Amino acid sequence: MTCVHLQLPDFRHPKDTVKELTFQMRKIMRITISSLCLLAGIATAQPAQLAPKPSWIRDLKVFSPISVSPHGELTFIGSDTKIHRTDAQGNEQWSFTLGDMGRAQPVVTPSGGVIGVSYDDTVYSLDAAGQLLWKQKLDGDIYATPALRADGSVIVTTAGGTAWALDSGGKTLWSFKAGAAIFSSPAIGPDGTIYFGTQGNLLQALTPDGQPKWSFAAKSMVFSSPALDQDGNIYFGSSDKHIYSLDPAGQLRWDKPTGMFVNASPIVTDDSLVVVGSYDGRVYAIKTSGQDAWTYNAGAGIAAPAAELSDGTIIVGDLNGTLHALSRNGLALWTLPTGKKIDIGVAVSDAGILYYSLSDGTLHANLKGRPLALGPWTTFRGVGTGWGRSLQAGDLATLKAARQAAAQAVSAQVTPPQLPVTQTPASPPSPVAQAPAPRPANPPMTPEQAAKAAASGALVQNNLIYVPLTASAGALGWKVTQVYPLSATLQSGTTVAAVPLALLSGQPFVSLGALSALPGTTTRLLPGGAGVQLTRTQQNTTLPIKVAQLIPFTAPPEFATPLNP
Repeated sequence: MTCVHLQLPDFRHPKDTVKELTFQMRKIMRITISSLCLLAGIATAQPAQLAPKPSWIRDLKVFSPISVSPHGELTFIGSDTKIHRTDAQGNEQWSFTLGDMGRAQPVVTPSGGVIGVSYDDTVYSLDAAGQLLWKQKLDGDIYATPALRADGSVIVTTAGGTAWALDSGGKTLWSFKAGAAIFSSPAIGPDGTIYFGTQGNLLQALTPDGQPKWSFAAKSMVFSSPALDQDGNIYFGSSDKHIYSLDPAGQLRWDKPTGMFVNASPIVTDDSLVVVGSYDGRVYAIKTSGQDAWTYNAGAGIAAPAAELSDGTIIVGDLNGTLHALSRNGLALWTLPTGKKIDIGVAVSDAGILYYSLSDGTLHANLKGRPLALGPWTTFRGVGTGWGRSLQAGDLATLKAARQAAAQAVSAQVTPPQLPVTQTPASPPSPVAQAPAPRPANPPMTPEQAAKAAASGALVQNNLIYVPLTASAGALGWKVTQVYPLSATLQSGTTVAAVPLALLSGQPFVSLGALSALPGTTTRLLPGGAGVQLTRTQQNTTLPIKVAQLIPFTAPPEFATPLNP
């Protein structure tokens, strides 16, 4: 993307330079203001579309992150010290009373049972009907979500500073003293290695049988729960204002500074981005290889983990109570102010229902959305059931089948518009023919024709210029492969990209700013208002858009009060 740099004349004295300054400022602003409007979707957090309104809101006293079962049931701990299970609409199926409050996400087992923990130092195992199977008291309050291993055993960490392994019947297999309180939820790697952070500034690794494997020293406490990629690399944040990546042997791969401490837990997206928020009010996206991808300014501290949907949309809430939806490129799709703090991550069902809870305990649901993406760690604890481990091939196949079915059902609700083409009149019927001859096939549009079609359909929404998706993509040599309610997937050769959408009059449009963010694309406003030039792979495409007519600009007075001579 090209940017316009402003260089103002030296201001020496009002009497000598006011006319020159006024002339230069008018000239500069006429040239640049439309370009800045075009690129506003990139330079600012201005959303591309209106936020979806909740389909329903219920006061369910939600106090913990929510686990979503494969059939859509919700499991969470309430502020009433109970584990609750509801159906997908929030209607309660059963509840179980704990000995104290708890904020850890309940883990849903493959059989539909629940592993829950609370501040009474106790682990509870319930069957699918909410009946107690066993409970085990440990050595301190339990703030962290347990990890469920493939054999049914669980790893639990406590504020007493101990990591415990309990078998599927609740018996202790082993314990490990970490030397400091543990608020970080354990994660289990592909080889069974167990990772968690401590208040002693360590990221600790244990073997599957509880022996110390290695530890890495950060410069401050590690509240953040680790996330894992497909190669077993580890990602976490620290109160030392850094985001870290370690390899499976515990060696530092890279670290990135932020403006404040990082207590939120990262996710790893399906296109290998590590995404995590900081208390500095920003969301950071870093390639797993360590290169910065983008940074989004949410405007308020972030303690909740993000979640990635199957079309690449990233959802994250902030401590001021705003829910943000971001594109793969870090552009704001929409923002939803709620007025209540959001400090736990959203939950998403395979049917594409988005659930988010506020600090007042209310549960909000948005229907007709997208399921979670099929990435290595696309939500807190890796999957919606809260297992906290790298998935095996069978697990991935099951998730893929369920989510693809949901994705196809949703994408069928929105279809790309047809490009306007010149119709060839039908040939007159032959004297011996029983029916008119078929129309000849319409030739594909050239990039120039697509550019004219895009320009002719240009609209303005929230001071941003939008053009029809299919025509504008075709003008740049992209093919639209999928259209979703909030974004679209494009392909050119082997390159795949995503763009945020705005549905205008029921049809998908894309902002010029989003087009300029596509890989290898730059944008500039042509002199004299002749249009907007997009350059990709050294090919220039002009959209003959009359920018000044769509977004007229009236310069404000240069001075609030007259200058004295």
